[in-house]
Amino acid sequence: MHKNAIPNVFTLGNLSCGILSILMTFQKGNFQLACLFILIAGIMDRYDGRIARLLNVSSDIGKELDSLADLVSFGVAPALLVFSLYEFYSLGIPGYLVVLIFPIAGAYRLARYNCTSFDGFFMGIPITLAGSIMTLFSLLTMHKTTPIILPMIFLISLSYLMVSKLKIKKV
Repeated sequence: MHKNAIPNVFTLGNLSCGILSILMTFQKGNFQLACLFILIAGIMDRYDGRIARLLNVSSDIGKELDSLADLVSFGVAPALLVFSLYEFYSLGIPGYLVVLIFPIAGAYRLARYNCTSFDGFFMGIPITLAGSIMTLFSLLTMHKTTPIILPMIFLISLSYLMVSKLKIKKV
């Protein structure tokens, strides 16, 4: 394997975990596994960029793949998990609209990040953080009676924080 491909293997692992999470979400009773795949995607995402910098092999295709993988793993997968786990479909159109907000805000956040120069600070919370928070919330509440308004508030709040002008230092 050429060293240029190594970071992309991690990025594609991230994307694969996001897709597997979506598949687990739609297999009734596999919400814990869906959450686990999102969290593993987070680990893969944490290391793809670090490995690229370590090997000095950063590429435009790697950056684009990373954003696409992040949108699936931390935008679409957590939104569908929450939609199914908390039965947002029971709300009809409002449930569908609320679940759309999260990946749309995440896509906007990623596009804005890709179009601006990075000064060591994120503008708005990263989609990886928002998706991970939503996933941990789901893990902690999935076996409890949770009023549907609570995950709705979380989704809307995290969506707002992703597109906000809030400055957060990268750690």
